Amino acid sequence: MAPVDSPWSPAIFLAPLHLLSYSALLGTELYQTFVMTKVCYQALPRSAFTTLQKRVFPIYFRSQTLLLLLAAATIPPHGPLTLQATKSNWIPFAIAGATALLNLMIYGPRTRQIMIDRIHQETRDGRKPNDTTEPSEDMKMLNRSFSRNHAMSIHLNLISVGAMIWWGWKLSSRLDFQV
Repeated sequence: MAPVDSPWSPAIFLAPLHLLSYSALLGTELYQTFVMTKVCYQALPRSAFTTLQKRVFPIYFRSQTLLLLLAAATIPPHGPLTLQATKSNWIPFAIAGATALLNLMIYGPRTRQIMIDRIHQETRDGRKPNDTTEPSEDMKMLNRSFSRNHAMSIHLNLISVGAMIWWGWKLSSRLDFQV
């Protein structure tokens, strides 16, 4: 293996790729979590918001997972081998990977399906979105299920964001500024 300061070192190629993939990951997570969702919720009617969310979140969860894999694969100086060096290297990636996969494979699809089921239930119940009458038992059950799955998805996403901020803190603490 070439020395880290050699012009042929993998670190020369991995460092910029890692910084770009990590930045794209954290930026995507922060933007989707704290900007996009809030703005859309406030600006769109409920039906349009639901339609948008059921299309955006599967893409977001796939992108989050792919960017996380790319960031893990490009950690300098030796890519994935660097993760094995210390626990503080791999733990944030393990946490973010587990939470991203749970959202991608379980809670994202469940939440999306329940959103669709609630729309169909409103139609069966003959209700309008802003109807103030008591919801049917089926709708109450769907609302409880949606609340649980959506809350889990939100919390998993926040844990992933936290893990990537932890990695960013660790990564930035290794920067060496020459004055």
